[in-house]
Amino acid sequence: MNSMPGMRNQTVVDLRIDADWIVPIEPLGKVLEHHSLIVGEGKIQDILPSHDADVRYLFRERVRLPGHVLIPGLVNLHGHAAMTLLRGYADDLPLMTWLNKHIWPAEGRWMSPEFVMDGSRLACVEMLKSGVTCFNDMYFFPDATIEAALEARMRVASGLIVIDFPSAWAADPDGYLQKGMEVRDAYRHQPLVSFCLAPHAPYSCADRTLEKVQTFAAQIDLPIHMHIHETEDEIRQSLESFHVRPLRRLHQLGLLGPQFIGVHSVHLEADEIDLLASQGCHVAHCPSSNLKLASGSAPVASLLDAGINVGIGTDGAASNNRLDIFEEMRLAALLAKGVSGRASALPAQTALAMATLNGARALGLDDRIGSLLPGKQADIVAVDLSGAAMQPCYDPISQLVYSAGRDQVRHVWVAGEMVVKDGRCLSLDEAHLVRHARQWREKIASSSAG
Repeated sequence: MNSMPGMRNQTVVDLRIDADWIVPIEPLGKVLEHHSLIVGEGKIQDILPSHDADVRYLFRERVRLPGHVLIPGLVNLHGHAAMTLLRGYADDLPLMTWLNKHIWPAEGRWMSPEFVMDGSRLACVEMLKSGVTCFNDMYFFPDATIEAALEARMRVASGLIVIDFPSAWAADPDGYLQKGMEVRDAYRHQPLVSFCLAPHAPYSCADRTLEKVQTFAAQIDLPIHMHIHETEDEIRQSLESFHVRPLRRLHQLGLLGPQFIGVHSVHLEADEIDLLASQGCHVAHCPSSNLKLASGSAPVASLLDAGINVGIGTDGAASNNRLDIFEEMRLAALLAKGVSGRASALPAQTALAMATLNGARALGLDDRIGSLLPGKQADIVAVDLSGAAMQPCYDPISQLVYSAGRDQVRHVWVAGEMVVKDGRCLSLDEAHLVRHARQWREKIASSSAG
């Protein structure tokens, strides 16, 4: 802890962070050089030139970070945290084969609160060390994932999953909704927890199920978080069963609107992009997962051109296999350029906003997180740009997206509390979680071989 001599009219604050650069995200593309970020009571109190901070503030703790850039905590807009325990389990397969022949049978055999807790803890460590301070999840036993996130002291937008198939969590759609509401009631006052309704996908939810989801979402004002238009086969099945494409079916059922987060949105026609835009929907772009499962690449440049809010997600570790938003940012920017044929289609400043403020906006959390502004929660990531591989640094935003990676993340704060220091997670025992993951691997691999 550092201190400084007292002076008249100085305000006492909890924390002062000095960095070579601060990228507040708002306004887009702005970079502040040699500024200090002031934290008090878990919130950002001020951002000002460091020489002015010397005069205005006394601090209980000071962190000096030469060669570093401060950015808001990254927001992982779509994932299945517990599936870290299935990382690499069934690689190099198309989506429906992967799901039907491998993932769903494994989940049916091993799904339990313990599986979800251990997988989610492992995911939280990986994400925190990668600069992710908030993740939007979709999985069974959401209460176990919430407990893991609270233990890690990071934010979670808990997706209350709804699906027509029975599982160890619930027997039918009504059971999923009832249990989901019980979880929401139990954790709704936790400041690090928010909620979404998470119908799995159009192909796994009947009309009656989706109508109930829409009713619940409207009554309690929750986002709807759903896989949509991930594969061409999904669209073909919808045309055969419902005689409309999935997105049009959702529109007919009343699900589309500013509360809707469409995950993947790979196979979209021009009128569907217009529909998403006119309804104020959001898109969670998961480039690595889409490429690994050979699903395709979302038309992100066209989505952005239409004014659609696009955030970035990793998907689960079973289909990525990393929970690394830095990698997703870079890949999103490069794919958008390659698919559109325009080098300017997705500039670095937009990619960084997609990984921070855009994700927060989709979750309805942009008044609290997603940018570094006074009054917002102090969710902060310090990225080290001092190494040889980061030199020379003409533009720190460009460097963050095209050169840096999660290995450059040095410190992370959530609501003003340091949870990663010098690249080490402070809130969870990483060695303990690694041992548990190995035990799960032995059990799952032995069962699969049998």
